[in-house]
Amino acid sequence: MVRQAHHERISLSLIRSSKINKVKINGGELRSRVITFPDAEGLRPTPDRVRQTLFNWLGQTLYGRSCLDLFAGSGALGFEAASRGAARVTMIESNAAVCRALHANIKKLALRNVSAICQDGLEFAPRDKQQYDIIFIDPPFQSNFLARLFEILPARLTPDGVLYVESGAPIVAPDNWQVVKAGKAGQVHYQLLKINQAA
Repeated sequence: MVRQAHHERISLSLIRSSKINKVKINGGELRSRVITFPDAEGLRPTPDRVRQTLFNWLGQTLYGRSCLDLFAGSGALGFEAASRGAARVTMIESNAAVCRALHANIKKLALRNVSAICQDGLEFAPRDKQQYDIIFIDPPFQSNFLARLFEILPARLTPDGVLYVESGAPIVAPDNWQVVKAGKAGQVHYQLLKINQAA
């Protein structure tokens, strides 16, 4: 009896600690719709103000474009792209619980042009054979993934494609990348880059 009561207390505490987070889509057909996702280590959705700036840079509508959200997390960037008319959005997320939430949000929003793959972004990128018009990368802030990704991703971009990078430290791209736009909000550094054809 005592053991059962103790077990019930543990179960209740686990339920209470499993926080559900929410992000609202800023623009497009799904404007004001809410996506939900669980807590996970290192997961921090792109701040609302940064997302607004990014999609101002990209021109608000993404009709016909293909997008890759390589460390999707909440999926805020990928869902925003889909809402703004992207033809295809592929989300990559290594955390199984977070990936399940992506699938649930895709179903809830009835998005047939969006897919979520439960895999590590750094493993997916070199094996993928597709090319994309826009690639979003927001790897864990404490990781050293950026140097490797800057090597891999030129082959994943279309000739006019752009790369969005978000980091907790100043971003220093190699010479074969050209900075199109750059900004900083609090501790978040972000840039829009394209391949430097002159390099």
